[in-house]
Parts: sequence; C-alpha cells; structure tokens
Amino acid sequence: MKRLIFILFAICLIAIPSEAKRWKAKHVVFIGIDAWGAYSVKKSEYIPNIRSLMDNGCYSLKKRSVMPSASAINWASMFNGAPTEMHGYFQWNSKVPDIPSMYTNSRGVFPTIFSIMREQIPNAEMGCIYEWDGVKYVIDSVAVDYRDYAPDYRDDPEHLTRMAEKYIKEKKPTLFAVCYVHLDWVGHHEGHDTQGYYDCLSMLDKQVGRIIQATKDAGIYDDTIFIMTGDHGGVDKGHGGRTLLELETPFVVSGKGVKKLGEIDDVVMQYDTAATIAEVFNLKRPQAWRGVPIYSVFK
Repeated sequence: MKRLIFILFAICLIAIPSEAKRWKAKHVVFIGIDAWGAYSVKKSEYIPNIRSLMDNGCYSLKKRSVMPSASAINWASMFNGAPTEMHGYFQWNSKVPDIPSMYTNSRGVFPTIFSIMREQIPNAEMGCIYEWDGVKYVIDSVAVDYRDYAPDYRDDPEHLTRMAEKYIKEKKPTLFAVCYVHLDWVGHHEGHDTQGYYDCLSMLDKQVGRIIQATKDAGIYDDTIFIMTGDHGGVDKGHGGRTLLELETPFVVSGKGVKKLGEIDDVVMQYDTAATIAEVFNLKRPQAWRGVPIYSVFK
C-alpha cells in the first residue's frame, strides 16, 4: 500500500511542470502608460481600478526613470533590466542602440525579459501590444508569440484594450505587456498636469478595469500578477529633463502572492521592472542586467 501511494505521488509530481511549481504566479499582465507621472496619482479624482490595484498590493510613487527621461530609452530599460549606458538607446525614438550594447544575446540584441523567458521557458505564451510602434524596437520582438499595434488611439481609444481582451481570453498568456501612449500625446498637446491629462488618465483607468475583467473571464485572474508603471513623467508640454516631475513614475504590483502593503519605501528604478517580472517566474537574470527584483512585494 505504501509503495502504491509513493508511485501515485511521484506521478503527480511529474505531471506538474517543474518550473511552474516554483513560480509565484502562472501569469503576469504588465500595463505600461507612457508619460504617467507619479505626481498625478494623488491628484487624480477618478482612477478606481488603479487605486484598487494599489490598495490591494504594493506601490511606489518614487520609481525613477533612467536619463534622459524619454520614451524609447525608458521602455528599453523597463524591459531589458539595464540603464541607458549599457543597452545603448539614447534618443526618444531610437530604433536601434545609438552606441553598441555592452552585451548581446544570440540574436544580436541586449537581452530583454521576453528573450530570457523564451530561452528558459520555451513554451511560454508571450505577447506585447502597443499604441506607439517604437515599443517594438526594444522588446526583442522575435521572442514573443504575439505582437500588434493600434495606431488609431486618438480616434478609437479602446482599440488596444479590445486587442488585449481577445488575446487574454483566447491564449491565457504567461506574460503579456499592454503599452498605452495616449496620455503622452495629451501631455505634449494639452500639457501635463492639466484637466485634459487627468481626463485621459481616467479613460485609461477604465481600460485597466477591462483588462482585469478579461483575466476573470479567461479564468486566470486568481493566478495573475498585475504590474503597472510608466516610462517617464512630464512637465508643461515636454519631458526628457532632470526634474522629478519627469523622472518619477508609479510602480504598482498586485495580485497572486503579492503582499497588501500599500505604499512601500523600497528604492525602485526603471530597470527593476524586468527583474521583478523575472522573479515571478524564477528566471535566472543575465549578468548584464543591473535591475534587481523588488522582493518585499512578494509573500
């Protein structure tokens, strides 16, 4: 009888992928908002879905972007766990490194969270969708299963969200990044810290709520970690400078296995985002990365 019990127990262990047993959650949904300055969180009147993630998880309003505080540079650091000087992207719209990357993988690019996950968990379902096509140049797009673009966000601000809902329900991705740029456009045309800026953030909060609901509809909500952040903030109608309004962005982690601590005191840098995602899936981080996981947020 004991022998039979042992055999059944061994079969159960074999049936569960060994790496999945060590994961903190089976799914990560990353939501990035271009030009989301940390200052806006306390001043926003209506962002209930974002506040729910913050209240039921952990967050920092002191996370800093890398210099210069502009788009391609910081989307790159967000996904590849390293600062500007290492990955080489120096312009807001860089499509390739402006100086050679200090290290490259087998495909000749600096390793991203998507590429190391593809190498270590080959069967993982991964996707990245965006409203600004500059994102595709910094994610190692060959590594993802699904990559798509919603350029008509001004006329159809829900287009990207519909794409996200469809993918979540159909594929139940292991790692999925949804990157909104509408707030950045408003910041440049109406100004940061304006009524138009906050109206746009409220609209984006509704999109966040729909993405959360999509994970519930797909049956993966209870095993999902949500991570939200921004690439940079802004001042007046621009960004790229050295002010804290431009450098500080929110960092929110909530969901399966995440502590309910509210605001945390940890020092958080842009490149810690990739490292924190890697920690969820027990991935070995490349030596070239300088980001570290925010360990305190996990149970």
